[in-house]
Amino acid sequence: MQIYKVGGAVRDRLLGRPVTEVDWVVVGSSAEDMQAKGFRPVGADFPVFLHPTTGEEYALARTERKSGRGYGGFTFYASPDVTLEEDLTRRDLTINAMAEDSDGHVIDPYGGQADLAARQLRHVSPAFAEDPLRVLRVARFAARYAELGFNVAPETQVLMRQLAESAELDALTPERSWKEISRALMEPRPDVFLQVLRDCGALQVLFPEVEQLFKGSATQADSEMSAGHHVLRTLRQCANQQQPLPVRWACLLQPLGKEEQPGHQPSTRDAQCLQMIEALNTRFKVPRDCQELALLTGEFHSQAQDCLQLPANILLNMLQHFDIYRRPERFEQFIATLEMDATGRPGQGSRDYPQARHLRGAADAARAVQAKPLIDQGHKGAELGEALKRERLAAVEKYQQQSSAWKTLNC
Repeated sequence: MQIYKVGGAVRDRLLGRPVTEVDWVVVGSSAEDMQAKGFRPVGADFPVFLHPTTGEEYALARTERKSGRGYGGFTFYASPDVTLEEDLTRRDLTINAMAEDSDGHVIDPYGGQADLAARQLRHVSPAFAEDPLRVLRVARFAARYAELGFNVAPETQVLMRQLAESAELDALTPERSWKEISRALMEPRPDVFLQVLRDCGALQVLFPEVEQLFKGSATQADSEMSAGHHVLRTLRQCANQQQPLPVRWACLLQPLGKEEQPGHQPSTRDAQCLQMIEALNTRFKVPRDCQELALLTGEFHSQAQDCLQLPANILLNMLQHFDIYRRPERFEQFIATLEMDATGRPGQGSRDYPQARHLRGAADAARAVQAKPLIDQGHKGAELGEALKRERLAAVEKYQQQSSAWKTLNC
């Protein structure tokens, strides 16, 4: 039995990057041998085992054969006679198809080190085109390593386009898709993830609503002024500011359906936006925190941009929808989406965003109203709720008056 370190741990060590996760492949062993040594099997579909002490994953060397559609449409063969090279050839990219023995010697049968030096994301074999999930994975690696100068090799782009034009992407499960999408959005260049998907035609299949943002008007189509390119800039700003996943997801979906259309009122565009956000949340079974922030951002983004002129009752209604009293962190994430959107616009840069200060001030004013004095006055039940609302409205009105007076004095 021979054990090799494989995949990302080898790749990142050679790149001089931190190694956060180690995978191992075992050659010349069987499932029975592994369990006899105390390794615990993981599931029934893959010959993968957990180390009895470290908990790290050890996989038996295996080959695979396409047997159906989608990511799970494969038959695996694991046996002591499967070689390391045969195991590595089933991997997606050459930079992920390297191994390292116990002496630190790198086994590189498919040119991974050369592609690291050339900053190329290149497929290992034509079998790449059998797994549609690899389209998302390559785009994610492009987002991770873009700042190191990595690009997708032209021949790999051809295979990615073939997958996008087939029906294979439709066979991906929401869970697997979301895992790749969410990880890609948290990479240093999430905008590159979208651009790579767009270049191979996969964005149109997976995110047709987002692809539409790049169309724009006849004068804006595919230009830096299109809504799509604004989304790319906003996502890059999110990464620069290390925003969490819910903010990045909300920034991606916020513009959907809101592009200017002759004869369409803002309310119609906002309703269309919410329908599209709902559709994408459902399509990928998005986690609840991301769903909620995206929907609230789609609904209240336009109001929040105009918050300096909003009547107090409209502003308070917005604050109540975010549940600023029990969920203050969600409101802060909403403000972050506004700031990312504003600083992502051409020429905006890192300018001050006064709406953020105004929204925080109004929220603080509403939160400062306490229920106890009203209870002491004898209010209870529904009557207490109405009294709280009146007091909070008065507090927001007072804040707006003071804010307006301060601006007048400083003009």
